[in-house]
Amino acid sequence: MFKVDIVVVAIENPILIGIYRDKKLIETISSNEMASDSIPKIFADLMDRLEIDNILFANGPGSFMAIKVSYIFLKSLSILTDIKLWSVDGFYFNRNSPIKAFNNHYFVKSEKEIEIKKIESPEIEEFKLPEEFKIEDYSSSVEPIYILPAV
Repeated sequence: MFKVDIVVVAIENPILIGIYRDKKLIETISSNEMASDSIPKIFADLMDRLEIDNILFANGPGSFMAIKVSYIFLKSLSILTDIKLWSVDGFYFNRNSPIKAFNNHYFVKSEKEIEIKKIESPEIEEFKLPEEFKIEDYSSSVEPIYILPAV
């Protein structure tokens, strides 16, 4: 087995998981299943065949449930296996494009602030895994980014 780093983007469908060896993307896994169904199955397979050094994930904003599920699963896996866990906001994977919140409201990021704005016809970029793995782009602070409107 060789050491790899894993990147998980599970804030919207499809869920994207990238496998990186020597900082280069060598495999992409995509799933339209719910995070609660797909992430455990995918990681069961990955752990059988690979030695994982780091897991990096998009910690929000996006689907509240997907963020919660991926965080709890990946944080637990990190604690149980001593795999290092890192995070970055989802805008890193879609060229800072708006991310769907609800109806015609979107999460937008300006500088370092994330807020919800009503946008009628947003220009949306698909989420994409980077071709090259750069650990310095991620943070060891992995708490989810939950931005919810007041009730």
